[in-house]
Order: sequence, then C-alpha cells, then structure tokens
Amino acid sequence: MSNTPHELAEEFPAEVERMHALKTTDAHFAKLFDEYHEVNKAIHRAETKVEPVTDEHETMLRKQRMALKDEIAAKLRETA
Repeated sequence: MSNTPHELAEEFPAEVERMHALKTTDAHFAKLFDEYHEVNKAIHRAETKVEPVTDEHETMLRKQRMALKDEIAAKLRETA
C-alpha cells in the first residue's frame, strides 16, 4: 500500500519526540493522536477509492482532520 499523506510526523517533523512523550503521559493527547490517525486513514481510503464515500462525507472528514490537527498543534504549543 502506498504511503498515507498527512501523517503527524510529516505535519510536525520537529515535534516527533514530544508527540511520542505526550502520547505516553497525556491521555487526552493520546486520544487526539489516535483519532487524527483514524480520520486520516479514512480520508486516504476514500481518496484511493478503497472505500468510496460521498463528496460531502469526505469534506466532513477533512474538516474533522483539520480540527484535530489544530487541537494537536495547540497542545504542542502549550507544552513547549
């Protein structure tokens, strides 16, 4: 299978170690992290037609991914 774009390590390359640490010490961050990856994988499956969805559903997933990414970025800023 091809590489899934928009992985958090690609989105925040300088924060990989801190994200790993937060996943193990902050339950809320771990939940955000896991949820982001699930939504991102769903978007990738939709884009590659593995699991086709309506345009509206794909748009909703993209908005959800953006909101999760924003929340993760805010958490990274507050723990910097």
